[in-house]
Amino acid sequence: MPTATARHILVESEALCLQLKTEIEAGADFGEVAKKRSSCPSRMQGGDLGAFRPGQMVQEFDEVVFSGEVNKVLGPVKTQFGYHLIEVTRRW
Repeated sequence: MPTATARHILVESEALCLQLKTEIEAGADFGEVAKKRSSCPSRMQGGDLGAFRPGQMVQEFDEVVFSGEVNKVLGPVKTQFGYHLIEVTRRW
């Protein structure tokens, strides 16, 4: 079964999610943006979610993590929790 490691930023609006994505793509550090702006407790670790397998996260999140490009900022991804920017750091 595939496994991935990822980090994410969770915010309440698509507009803010897009703004943060633009900042990161312009050179802002993903982990620092997560610490300052994410509403998820993982913000304390720069958004790092550790390793997980399919089915451990909500479906919309899983679909992006297990099909999206590695080491690229993906999103916004809408889930029941809000809007995510996701960076898959490794997949095997």
